[in-house]
Amino acid sequence: MKLSPTTLGPLFAAIAVTLFSLNDVTMKFLSGGYALHQIVLIRSIVGMAVVMLFMVPFQGGFAAIKTHRIGAQMARAGMVFFANMTFFLGLAALPLADAVALFFVSPFVITIFSVLFLGETVGARRWGAVAVGLIGVLIILRPGTSAFQPASLLPIAAAFGYGGLHIMTRYLRNTETTVSMVFYIQLMFILATCALGLLMGDGKFATTDNASLEFLFRPWVWPEPSDLPYILVLGLFASVGGYFISLAYRMGEAALVAPFEYLALPLSIILGMLFFDEWPDAVAWAGIALILASGLYTVWREHQLAKRQTPKRQG
Repeated sequence: MKLSPTTLGPLFAAIAVTLFSLNDVTMKFLSGGYALHQIVLIRSIVGMAVVMLFMVPFQGGFAAIKTHRIGAQMARAGMVFFANMTFFLGLAALPLADAVALFFVSPFVITIFSVLFLGETVGARRWGAVAVGLIGVLIILRPGTSAFQPASLLPIAAAFGYGGLHIMTRYLRNTETTVSMVFYIQLMFILATCALGLLMGDGKFATTDNASLEFLFRPWVWPEPSDLPYILVLGLFASVGGYFISLAYRMGEAALVAPFEYLALPLSIILGMLFFDEWPDAVAWAGIALILASGLYTVWREHQLAKRQTPKRQG
């Protein structure tokens, strides 16, 4: 039975989100023993192998990764790298559900970026959704209290990188293949983590008790044999998940696909409870609910505006 794009888009998004959530759990599990850039390098080498051995041959060969927009491709990949690194650094210090919830300020960032970089006009209702989401963020952050953690700002920084990624994807999607976007992400990760390894892989900066900074500055070590399967599976999850989420947005309407990314929130709560004995408190639940509601409204509103197909969209 052949499935329609209306079905395949959300299905591929759900698969991608599940893989990304398992990737987050694995990364958090490994964050106590290895340097982040070492894990990401090994993950990216595995991811590149998956791209070259399994994706490229089935997408037209090397022609599928050729590009005349290498600068834009690498800029997009750099945003993915920034988003990943800051999110994982936050993940080392925060409960899984809190980190994922804070990351979901990304729809609000995309709204702001669409005004700044795409010339779109945003009306009162979408700005209202942004405001509600930011209230949710403040509830989770709890600034000015003893519960505030500076590491909470890292998933928010990651959301800015993710917002930039979406703007660049809109810019490139009509000329670049899905597999080429995955390829240049893996290439950027390999180049950047090799540079970080040369700069700090000896652990000369590892003089802090902060979980996030320790994850960044810890010296490289040879992985324990028992940990190698987890590190290798990160590459599989990241590359296949990245491919599926790109494919999802190509095959399905954004309004149908984007809400499925929010599966990451309940998944993070369930996985945090199962693997790390974490459970959001009442205050965190309130913040998560506001972020979820405002984010889904923003996605729905984007769809309503897109249907009008006007040069300047009023929300």
